[in-house]
Amino acid sequence: MSNNNERPSRRLALLGDRPGSYAIARHVRMSPMKVRRVVDLVRGMDVQDALSTLKFAPQAASEPVYKVLASAVANAENTDALRADDLYVSAAFVDEGVTMRRIRPRAKGSASRIYKRASHITVVVEPREQKVAPAPKAKANKKPATAEKAGAGKKTDEQKEA
Repeated sequence: MSNNNERPSRRLALLGDRPGSYAIARHVRMSPMKVRRVVDLVRGMDVQDALSTLKFAPQAASEPVYKVLASAVANAENTDALRADDLYVSAAFVDEGVTMRRIRPRAKGSASRIYKRASHITVVVEPREQKVAPAPKAKANKKPATAEKAGAGKKTDEQKEA
């Protein structure tokens, strides 16, 4: 970046040098607060589980989130040659888009504003790292508790008399 006006690429900002892919839907005509409720459902899930969750979610915002997630998976398969079975939703967030303002006439000649909000939906998918299970360690045999330690909490007849 030689010039201060240059910004890092969006891919670099979202993924860094990790493999993966992303998709963005801009100017979706739904309130960001309502879309965030749906996005929070699928963040961190495997892609197949997330798609099936979105398909049967009752919220209206699940349809555009489903489309963005499917697009991110298709980008990963076609551009980065990744398998859909290995992918998970590593990041998903909703930013506020433009807000259209409309006027609603009210009583006594006054007016109130109606805000028609839009959203920008971003979904990032990455392959889940295969964790190698460490070799199980041999358990050390514990010594049986001695009589002194086992009976330390109990008072004997001699201690009761003293």
